[in-house]
Amino acid sequence: MLFNRASNNDFDLLVLGGGSAAFAAAIRAAELGASVAVAEDGVIGGTCVNRGCVPSKNLLYAAERYHDYHRNGFAGLPQGTQAANFAEVIAQKDDLVEGLRKAKYWDILEAFPQIKFLPHRATFVSPNEVSVGDQKVTAEHFIIATGASAARLPVPGLERTPLLTYKEALDLKQLPKSLLVIGGGPIGLELGQMYARFGSKVTILEALPRIAPLEDEDISEALKGYLTEEGLQILTSVKVTQVEPVEGGVRIEALVEGEPTDFLGERLLLAAGLKPNTRDLGLERAGVQHDGRGAVVVDDQLRTTAKNVWAAGDVTGQTMLVTVAAMEGGIAAENALANVRKRIDLKTVPHAIFTSPQVASVGLRERDAKASGRNILTAKLPFEHVPKAAAVRDTRGLLKLVVDRRRNYRVLGAHMVAAEAADMVHIGVLAVQQSLTVGDLLRTTFVYPTLAEAFKIAALSFKKDVTKLSCCAT
Repeated sequence: MLFNRASNNDFDLLVLGGGSAAFAAAIRAAELGASVAVAEDGVIGGTCVNRGCVPSKNLLYAAERYHDYHRNGFAGLPQGTQAANFAEVIAQKDDLVEGLRKAKYWDILEAFPQIKFLPHRATFVSPNEVSVGDQKVTAEHFIIATGASAARLPVPGLERTPLLTYKEALDLKQLPKSLLVIGGGPIGLELGQMYARFGSKVTILEALPRIAPLEDEDISEALKGYLTEEGLQILTSVKVTQVEPVEGGVRIEALVEGEPTDFLGERLLLAAGLKPNTRDLGLERAGVQHDGRGAVVVDDQLRTTAKNVWAAGDVTGQTMLVTVAAMEGGIAAENALANVRKRIDLKTVPHAIFTSPQVASVGLRERDAKASGRNILTAKLPFEHVPKAAAVRDTRGLLKLVVDRRRNYRVLGAHMVAAEAADMVHIGVLAVQQSLTVGDLLRTTFVYPTLAEAFKIAALSFKKDVTKLSCCAT
């Protein structure tokens, strides 16, 4: 045990929330020998298992298989015409979610008897006490890990218009004929393409000048082109001015690059970002500050403005990824109980958008590297120059490397849109994390043919014309 047990409290640590960050914190605290309580009034498991990563990727891959069934790209192979049973696809997803919820959460509670699950919402009544259901509970330390939910927009008519968020969009039993999507970020793009591949007519409306606005510009533009080719209607620089229910669906009034335009659809998906879940937690009674978005304010050790309260995951409003949430949960528990003062480094954390082709990124984008004053070079490799892509008849893709010319061509960032980009990006993660150079990539032997070989070909492109190389040439 690495901390001094407080005998006058019900628990050493109480965690508000029941998702990835919360359970990572609870497990680490239990490993340290602490008595722990986890308070959650919703479905255990949080967004990732129930409404995010797991169910969305299951449906995305189902849609991809269905898409390939219709258009497989290989001469001589039949192309199917049978319609999908959408309700059955959803039912299978539900079975998967239920199984993982049990294996990764309920079974974990059985494995750690020192963790007590409280099936109620916790609200601070003082710096050391929370109200949980009809009882008061005290703890020496607290971790706020209540996650985030779909943000609402201040658009006239939206409050009286039936709409979907990412939660409801994963549970529809009937495929809509048409779907309007407000938001061209990861959620809007993933779910928009999924529904389009099952047969819905999809229109995506993005307020900013490009979709996937957090990605490198070249990657965003390439992705837009691929999705448009597939039949999605994607409009950028859109200002939604009015939303209203109409017979048969929803009508959106908007300005598209200043021009008034109306859109009609059977269903509306609101995918305009996430808002931290801090409402009605009684933060002011614990001395915990939040910013204008409601995000809990933390320092670089995840401590809030209250000396005995930490926060982890999406509720901090920072990098909203399940990997980061779990990492922060464990770090917050160690800092709270053992005072180890760990800090989290997000500079080499990768992220992905699971469209088809996928988007993945790590490190500095070109514009960020330039803004930092570095002397940079970039390589842009279209996947038509990757033999494996040609072999599998899917040459969609672009890999962009950002390197520092003054530091021996050290890799600063890797950004890609390609099939399986989310798996391949980890080569870029190691390159950025370990300060590898273009020379290091060139000295690495890749299996041939693989999509991952794109990293070596891109490295070669800094000094050679890769269109004039034979297979495996260096």
